[in-house]
Amino acid sequence: MSESLSRSGLAFGAGAYLMWGGFPLLMHALQPAGAVEITAHRALWSVLVCAAIVAVIGGWSRLRAAVTDRRTLLLLCAAAVFIAINWLIYVYAVVTDHVNSAALGYYINPLFTVALGVAFLGERLRRLQLVAIGIAVVAVLVIGFGLGEFPWIALALATSFGLYGLIKKRVGGKVDAVTGLTVETAVLVPVAVAAIAWIHQSGQATFLARGEPGLGIGHDVLLWSTGAFTAGALLLFAAGARRLPLYVTGLLQYIAPTLMFILAVWHFGEPMPVTRWIGFILVWVALVVLTVDGWRARPRRREARVEPAKPV
Repeated sequence: MSESLSRSGLAFGAGAYLMWGGFPLLMHALQPAGAVEITAHRALWSVLVCAAIVAVIGGWSRLRAAVTDRRTLLLLCAAAVFIAINWLIYVYAVVTDHVNSAALGYYINPLFTVALGVAFLGERLRRLQLVAIGIAVVAVLVIGFGLGEFPWIALALATSFGLYGLIKKRVGGKVDAVTGLTVETAVLVPVAVAAIAWIHQSGQATFLARGEPGLGIGHDVLLWSTGAFTAGALLLFAAGARRLPLYVTGLLQYIAPTLMFILAVWHFGEPMPVTRWIGFILVWVALVVLTVDGWRARPRRREARVEPAKPV
């Protein structure tokens, strides 16, 4: 891997994770829209943006191959269900001032993914991986004890995204990132349209609504932008993933939850009691252990690359 490719890969990869990490700012700016309305518009506008990208890059043959292969189509439909759940819970976390919980969920996700590999792919845990998962379990228990409730947002985000990643792994290299997102969001369009119609009928819609603070053309444009934001971050990630080895991409993925955590504490002013600090510190320790293990187990060949996987 040449130095120039390394620099461009880092720029693309870091840019993608910075966009995902800053997503709470956009979600917060979309209020008074609720989580269901935001998620429905995100799915709707994402498929339109992706279709435009497919047209520009001439990707219709790849799209046709994906939807005519029954196994691939079924897997992408299942992936669509889990990414929709992930998007909905994530937006709900932001609009209800639980950005910290969302950050925790994406910190836990790599550890949960390791556990899924053992459960469903027959992978064996290395010693440091087992230690990291054990520390993460203790962290979740500490945070749950401090909150006085089950930390369902963080665990639901980690679970839904982990299962989404597992399904995408089953798809393998048959489907590129843009084609995959196009099919997945297309599957969600009927549900998204139905949700938007129901919200409008119930008088709770903010899109094209006027007369209340925060509503107007600016709000409508922001809702449209969720599609461009989703597809744009995905393209940056895919470009970076093709140029970077696995362990570097693994390190970059912590940018997004770290930025979320910073926004939650210092921008949105969410409370951070002592138990939550202890829990986050334990999670960071677990991630350091997992990263060290990944570094030690990294491929030694210079040509090692990651397969483009699709984040949120």
